[in-house]
Amino acid sequence: MSLERSLGEIIKSVPSCLATGWVDMDTGMLLGVKTVDSHPQEVLDLVAAATSDLFQGTNVTTIEQLFKKSRGVEDTGQHYFQEILVISENLIHVFIRGKKNPSQVLVTVSRIDANLGMCLTKVRLGLKQLEASL
Repeated sequence: MSLERSLGEIIKSVPSCLATGWVDMDTGMLLGVKTVDSHPQEVLDLVAAATSDLFQGTNVTTIEQLFKKSRGVEDTGQHYFQEILVISENLIHVFIRGKKNPSQVLVTVSRIDANLGMCLTKVRLGLKQLEASL
């Protein structure tokens, strides 16, 4: 299954999903995107940059290192933060690191009235299916 088709399946399965994308943080690129509405390219380009900031920003990596140190966890290069949830006034944004390639992130955006637990569950399942198809 292609990336575009996988993203289409995710947008159909996640409750009230408006958009989904696959971000490569190493290159800073949005590798694929599927939306129910059109969005300006500059907004889509910012999704990749914002995702990278959320997971790899200076303060975030410092916090990860401090958590590892305080818990006596050896620094193997594995990241501490795997999922980030951002709730805005009207939307639920879910960011989940890839399991096969942690530098890639699945991003979904749903309406605020969606069931949060179902969104997380469906996004996690979607990630497994997406990675299996790549």
